[in-house]
Amino acid sequence: MAKTESLSEVHQSVNTDKRKGWRRILAFIGPAYLISVGYMDPGNWATDLAGGSKFGYQLIWVLLMSNLIALLLQSLSARLGIVRGLDLAQASKQAYPRWANIPLFVLAQTAIIACDLAEIIGMAIGLQLLFGLPLIWGISITIFDTILLLFLLNKGMRAMEGFIVSMVFIVGISFLVEMFIVEPSIKEIAKGFEPSILNGDALYIAIGIIGATVMPHNLYLHSSLVQTRKIERSNKGIKEALKFNLIDTTVALNLAFFVNAAILILAAAAFYKNGLHEVAEIQDAHKLLSNIFGHVAPTLFAIALIAAGQSSTVTGTLAGQIIMEGHINLRIQPWLRRLITRLLAVIPAFFTILHYGDDALGGLLVLSQVVLSLQLGFAIIPLIHFTSDKKLMKDFAIKPWVKVLAWASAITIIALNVKLVIEEISGWAKEANNWWIYVIVLPVLILIVLLLLYIFFHPLLERKKETWRQLVPHGNALDIGKIDKINYKRIGIAVDFSKNDKNTIRHALIQGGKDAHYYLIHVVETAAARYLGKDVMDHETKSDAENLEKYRANLEDLGYDSTPFIGFGSTGKAIAGISNQHEIELLVMGAHGHKGLKDLIFGTTVDSVRHKVNIPVLIIR
Repeated sequence: MAKTESLSEVHQSVNTDKRKGWRRILAFIGPAYLISVGYMDPGNWATDLAGGSKFGYQLIWVLLMSNLIALLLQSLSARLGIVRGLDLAQASKQAYPRWANIPLFVLAQTAIIACDLAEIIGMAIGLQLLFGLPLIWGISITIFDTILLLFLLNKGMRAMEGFIVSMVFIVGISFLVEMFIVEPSIKEIAKGFEPSILNGDALYIAIGIIGATVMPHNLYLHSSLVQTRKIERSNKGIKEALKFNLIDTTVALNLAFFVNAAILILAAAAFYKNGLHEVAEIQDAHKLLSNIFGHVAPTLFAIALIAAGQSSTVTGTLAGQIIMEGHINLRIQPWLRRLITRLLAVIPAFFTILHYGDDALGGLLVLSQVVLSLQLGFAIIPLIHFTSDKKLMKDFAIKPWVKVLAWASAITIIALNVKLVIEEISGWAKEANNWWIYVIVLPVLILIVLLLLYIFFHPLLERKKETWRQLVPHGNALDIGKIDKINYKRIGIAVDFSKNDKNTIRHALIQGGKDAHYYLIHVVETAAARYLGKDVMDHETKSDAENLEKYRANLEDLGYDSTPFIGFGSTGKAIAGISNQHEIELLVMGAHGHKGLKDLIFGTTVDSVRHKVNIPVLIIR
């Protein structure tokens, strides 16, 4: 049966029914902690360090506002997943036409690559600061995160959550210790919570803080992760799940806020107070910490950076899986999906280092946040539409005051991020040889704005028509009707002269009986066979031809008609070719029994064949 659930490997894998009291609350704790690491990634570090070193404690209130907006949107994301059992990408697939879901997928995937890129750079910088490892080697090591993620998923959702929480704990403890080292002013910190007028660089950095805090991939991820909890599908059970997930989200995101505030406070106390207002990059912050406080603070700084990068890459790759399966219903092997996501992020990092040098990575980090900001509206607008719909959410649709806050937050985020993008493009436009801005960037931006408007208005218009709700992932069950017996007259049997052949042939004979004609197919895969084809006459070919003749004679003795055929080269292509050439009506194949690594190396003949023929394929184990 096809797996249609979001993150099907771990869907409803954590049981909550058997637990009581505080243990029951703990059963729901976890998804928001995986989300919270996205609020502590290197992109946040860069903006927090810039804000603290340049403006002291002045922008703490911006961090708090960003966190409150994130808390609101993440709670809506969790509500969607719990009530409807759909992640944000799946809900978008149901609500919008296919042509719109394709660019939505591309934009979401681009944002995830941008997130992953920031996290790869951050982790590589952390490894360099701690061990002196060259950045290009640090980036290469991050490719192996995919193996770690696969291992954690195989161990279950709780193991993954445990790993992430431990990484978050390391980050938090590192900055808590650094707070004691730098001794910030409590009075000035409190004053930083007072909203102030933002102009110039302060506004630019504030926009960066908001853009780095509220990230689209977290909205996709949260709506999926809450479905790992098995809950009672009644009003009472759903209400309880919403309450416990709100607690989970509030605690986790407030912890993330304290970590971000700690980074900003660290920069304010260590750099701003010492007149060092131009901390441009993470490496600069580490170097200055060494000069001011010795070795303990910068070491903790590097350890926290590695932990933040490691945990963020895990959640970013999971989000990539969710948007691929949700928007375009494309399911590929988990290891391959995660490797592709990581490679798409590693390639620009490699290119930047090789072409522009290590110093250019800081600029690439900022660029990743700009790319990320573009996608926010495409996640937030559908999310608010979906959770506001009373016909789909029923009693759990958001209340009017929540809707007002959500739309106000969306407008604020989109407006500020649009301003950020405009300022970046204006900066590029001042450079020489900027024709590509007008030929490539501006037309793409116009298309993106038009798509954003469509995403906003389409649900409003379609809701009136009542035509936009397709609640079944694969359509409705069909009426099977009367069943007529199928008599196969031409049956192909793929044999490989292993112990499985007897079972394969026996099942084929059962299908057609003595009235059918059987085509015994074997493929010679030697190097000579691949190059020479039917002209090859090596020992293996002769031996296989003799064995096929023995099968034919054996079947003849039993009263069955058969003809032997030998193919050459690619097994799947040769079997499909013989089947199509002789108009075979049913193909019977034995599973070769490879598992794990062998399938990875040798591939599966069954998969190769079934994509090349238009007839039923019976697989025998």
